[in-house]
Amino acid sequence: MLGNSYFSRKLHSLLGIIPLGGFIVVHALTNYQAYERGPEGFSNGVHLINSLPLIPLLEIFGIYLPLLFHGIYGLYVAYQSNSNTGRFKYGRNWAFTAQRITGVITFVFVFWHVYQTRLQVYLGEITHEELGSTMHHIASNPTYFVLYVIGVLAAVFHFSNGLWAFLISWGITVNPRAQRISSYICMGVFVIVSALFILSLVAFTGDEFKEVANAASAVAAIR
Repeated sequence: MLGNSYFSRKLHSLLGIIPLGGFIVVHALTNYQAYERGPEGFSNGVHLINSLPLIPLLEIFGIYLPLLFHGIYGLYVAYQSNSNTGRFKYGRNWAFTAQRITGVITFVFVFWHVYQTRLQVYLGEITHEELGSTMHHIASNPTYFVLYVIGVLAAVFHFSNGLWAFLISWGITVNPRAQRISSYICMGVFVIVSALFILSLVAFTGDEFKEVANAASAVAAIR
């Protein structure tokens, strides 16, 4: 990894957008079904994803391994980077520092979220059908709700700002005008995707998901 910094940074940049960026968008759209269509819509979205062929391989090679490389190498890059916000007050310098900070927050948050949800499915503690109930218990806890909002905003900012940098580093936006336009687009991506996640968190606290969680608890008690 250290022997070829150019290749490592390019791979780090690419994996941050494809597939991890795509995963964030898909995850936001799936969770938004909780707000748009309630528990049934969310359950249908989860079922659709888990009905894909070779889903375990897709998760391992399309999410978990890219996430590990992007996260670990990103921590190394953040450690090696020097912040110059104290000397230069330009917005992009602040974005540079925020990118590193949100990267660390996102790394911790994602693994915590996976532990609370997907890993519990793998361990047999819950089923895919009970993920809505699980998210209700998480979102209904005020402390968890605040931490999730912070984690979501950090993750979406990291993706959106990373997308702006990706377009430059890969030679897609090469002039100031293109970079300015892409900054507006990426800002729009941040606002829209953040709204999808936050609305879904609010929906998970609602009475519909509370009823589903109570029903799931009753079934578990009978067992």
